[in-house]
Amino acid sequence: MKSPVPDLAPSDGEEGEDRTPLLQRAPRAETAPVCRSARYNLAFLAFFGFFVLYSLRVNLSVALVDMVDSNTTTADNRTANECAEHSTPIKVLHNQTGKKYRWDAETQGWILGSFFYGYIITQIPAGYVASRSGGKLLLGFGVLGTSVFTLFTPLAADFGVGALIALRALEGLGEGVTFPAMHAMWSSWAPPLERSKLLSISYAGAQLGTVVSLPLSGIVCFYMNWTYVFYLFGIVGIIWFILWIWLVSDTPETHKTISPYEKEYILSSLRNQLSSQKSVPWVPMLKSLALWAIVVAHFSYNWTFYTLLTLLPTYMKEVLRFNIQENGFLSAVPYLGCWLCMILSGQAADNLRAKWNFSTLCVRRVFSLIGMIGPAVFLVAAGFIGCDYSLAVAFLTISTTLGGFCSSGFSINHLDIAPSLHLEPD
Repeated sequence: MKSPVPDLAPSDGEEGEDRTPLLQRAPRAETAPVCRSARYNLAFLAFFGFFVLYSLRVNLSVALVDMVDSNTTTADNRTANECAEHSTPIKVLHNQTGKKYRWDAETQGWILGSFFYGYIITQIPAGYVASRSGGKLLLGFGVLGTSVFTLFTPLAADFGVGALIALRALEGLGEGVTFPAMHAMWSSWAPPLERSKLLSISYAGAQLGTVVSLPLSGIVCFYMNWTYVFYLFGIVGIIWFILWIWLVSDTPETHKTISPYEKEYILSSLRNQLSSQKSVPWVPMLKSLALWAIVVAHFSYNWTFYTLLTLLPTYMKEVLRFNIQENGFLSAVPYLGCWLCMILSGQAADNLRAKWNFSTLCVRRVFSLIGMIGPAVFLVAAGFIGCDYSLAVAFLTISTTLGGFCSSGFSINHLDIAPSLHLEPD
């Protein structure tokens, strides 16, 4: 089958017309057992790594609700009284020892958005560095840096809005390297017909991190105070970093405990996908319609995903009028659905390709369409339901859940269309 990208590799994991390995035909390697395998150990460690990353990313969204003086927000927000107060009284008093700040809605927007100013800067450089020196240290120190900066969030808030915005931008710089680094590692670790499963497992940690951190942040804010949210997740991130450095290797060849059988299985399944080029084909990449389709899909999906990720707790408080405890739990429900969908869709995508002989191109297209159109329909519908609390939560949950199909669609398509370039270091 002709490659969708000029001078790059054809689609992976297909037999005959639709099952051609990336660069040339080769017999499929016999699958190594999953139990106690190094590649699935990597997937689960990556899962917990992205769990930590998204916990560090979204905890501010809930904590900010408790950090801001509610009188400031109410005076500035014209829609605050649109929905009636409906939360049932809670016997346990809300801990009010955390310091309050008089930040208006515009200031809160700058604080929540500042993370992405740093996040966008390190994306492309991280991919280049990871391809030359490996993704293990890059990803590990990205998480470590974000964790350490998170510990200083209460101090930065005391210094002022400018200091907090700068700190969050630095956290974004650290997290910006993580996905490119992980993709680079999977290019050396993931056999083509296990690619959807392995990547879905590792990246599903992001959704579960959101599911756990949102309600947990609400509980910590309610019974303790908001400063402990940042201390808790910052310490967890440092612990994960120690385990990652200790247990993970950049490639199967350098892994200390991998079995010879599994090493041979991984290397043989990827051997015919290696490019003979010694440099990155920048011009063919920039001319590739397939590559730009992935870029547009990522932009479109992330626009919705990150808007909800950062602003959903604020919507729950200011529009639907949920208290801090209810806010955290209800904000997490959509991401629980997305997490389950990612895990199941990864299994389904690989089964369709390996057992039902669906082409990789067909699977990626169908899963991307479901993951893009479904969320759009229900998110638009959520804007027309007014103060129907149950329907609002249901529509947002369905919208975010269907987005999980994209994890086995365009989100993995980078590895389908590009060969593994093992570049020599400078």
